[in-house]
Amino acid sequence: MSFAPLKNDSFLRACHRLATPHTPVWLMRQAGRYLPEYRATRARAGSFMGLATNVDYATEVTLQPLERYELDAAILFSDILTVPDAMGLGLSFANGEGPRFASPVRDEAAVAALAVPGMERLRYVFDAVASIRRALDGRVPLIGFSGSPWTLACYMVEGAGSQDYRLVKSMLYGRPDLMHRILAVNADAVAAYLNAQVEAGAQAVMLFDSWGGVLADGAFQRFSLDYTRRVLAQLKREHEGQPIPRIVFTKGGGLWLEAMGQLDCEVLGVDWTVNLARARQLVGGSKALQGNLDPNVLFAPPERIEAEVRAVLDSFGPPHTGGGTGPSHVFNLGHGISQHTPPEHVKVLVDAVHAHSRRQRGRTSA
Repeated sequence: MSFAPLKNDSFLRACHRLATPHTPVWLMRQAGRYLPEYRATRARAGSFMGLATNVDYATEVTLQPLERYELDAAILFSDILTVPDAMGLGLSFANGEGPRFASPVRDEAAVAALAVPGMERLRYVFDAVASIRRALDGRVPLIGFSGSPWTLACYMVEGAGSQDYRLVKSMLYGRPDLMHRILAVNADAVAAYLNAQVEAGAQAVMLFDSWGGVLADGAFQRFSLDYTRRVLAQLKREHEGQPIPRIVFTKGGGLWLEAMGQLDCEVLGVDWTVNLARARQLVGGSKALQGNLDPNVLFAPPERIEAEVRAVLDSFGPPHTGGGTGPSHVFNLGHGISQHTPPEHVKVLVDAVHAHSRRQRGRTSA
């Protein structure tokens, strides 16, 4: 597949720990409900899944934030639960209630029936990746993504979001054999899914371990980290001669940052509880870092947003310049953007990242 040459490669360069003219920035959930144009498109689509499974709509909403903001990457508009949906669990989204599975996986028979789905069942995702890549026309790179094996398992067993993770943790402690079986199937499915996104045109891939932080020490290593490792071992390192950076983000994972530094990936995302200077000291010699502004900063006045952006950039410290590789940073939020965020505040954030990070490099313009 042939696509337009890339005009802004700062995100990919930072992922590979190469010097950049500014710190690249993109935002988790940057295409979403905080944008009135997104809400209008979703209304036309009729439902979230109607939006996500329609190539034209998915392309439209992926590009919407890039029309407003000078972002350095686009991320595929989809959902982390497409893989278990393709396994036949029956994903739906009720208004105001979030995702729900019609057939949760809670007993031995349901676990035994799980299998890696045929990727043709996810063709709508890969078609959207190719469509978005064409529509970007080389403006910025496109990130593909999936939920991590553990995060998918949480939804598959609970049947929906959870406050206490009682059902999935009951299985984890009471029948660890069943939990390991779910996670093994998930890991192999996620790897196949991400590789297919790369083949369709994704230029980087990200694993969202959204619920890794709810695990106890020890359990995190066995039930989350080990299966993240299993995914990474199967992922393409390059496609058509281009290296494909792999990003791992564990919400609440700061405790295990040093262990995560041993993962076979290029970038570690960190949430807002992590000190970037310490993270750089621990893993910056081998991994690029991504993060980590508290999303709620975006409800503050513009001058406070600018100050908090500067604080994050200064916490990471002097950026790598010159030849070779060195510590690098991709600016992001510490979790997804809130649907209540004022859109004009996002512009303040993006512009502040570019302006201050250029000053850090002794530059005053692009």
